[in-house]
Amino acid sequence: MRLNKFLASIGVCSRREADKAIEAGRVMINGQVIELGATVGDDDLVSFDGRYIGMGKDVEKIKPIIIAFNKPEGLVCTTSDNDGAMNVVDYIGMKERIYPVGRLDKDSSGLLLLTNQGSLTNSLLRAANYHEKEYIVKVNKDIDDAFINKMANGIYLYELKTKTRKCKVKKLNKNTFSIVLTQGLNRQIRRMCLACGVKVQKLNRVRIVNIKLDGLALGDYRNLSDEEVKKLYKELGIRENG
Repeated sequence: MRLNKFLASIGVCSRREADKAIEAGRVMINGQVIELGATVGDDDLVSFDGRYIGMGKDVEKIKPIIIAFNKPEGLVCTTSDNDGAMNVVDYIGMKERIYPVGRLDKDSSGLLLLTNQGSLTNSLLRAANYHEKEYIVKVNKDIDDAFINKMANGIYLYELKTKTRKCKVKKLNKNTFSIVLTQGLNRQIRRMCLACGVKVQKLNRVRIVNIKLDGLALGDYRNLSDEEVKKLYKELGIRENG
């Protein structure tokens, strides 16, 4: 098995992060620093940042975990934060190694998937796959049809030097709307709103592909059902065994 897949499969990090760690010389096999593209045999000993993390055959023992978490505002999705905010992994407190699938910024709330399955993370992070993510957004001013149409047709974000993809936008009340995105630019909805002269007051993600937030209390998490996982993997075009 390729080393980056091994690290992702046992929940250390995503494959992309694993590649960076390998290039930086942070990963060893049998006590030797290795190069990108290395493979792990069943009896090889792998260490990360000087800490033993497992053998190649340990992957077979890993029970797949995919959970839906209703993230409160104030939590971050990285394992470190400059202002000392708690991260979602520590907040949930699972004994197994899990990590977020993508991000939801500190000031936003709502649905976040966490897993120990590297294939799931990689598939959802590929923006070109056009996976839907739905949000409910409250802004500081009344909105009209012109605002809805402008948001839906794509907005050029000068700071990112790109135009957003066309998306589905629906007005819910005088200052609240739903929006379905198929990309994940940095603080995209907030930037789009500012470009339209309004500021986000509350942003809540309610759906990722076929997984919905329905009924999940703020700060709680649940395991995805077998049917949800099966449909999610089908939508992502990946095998259920990762």
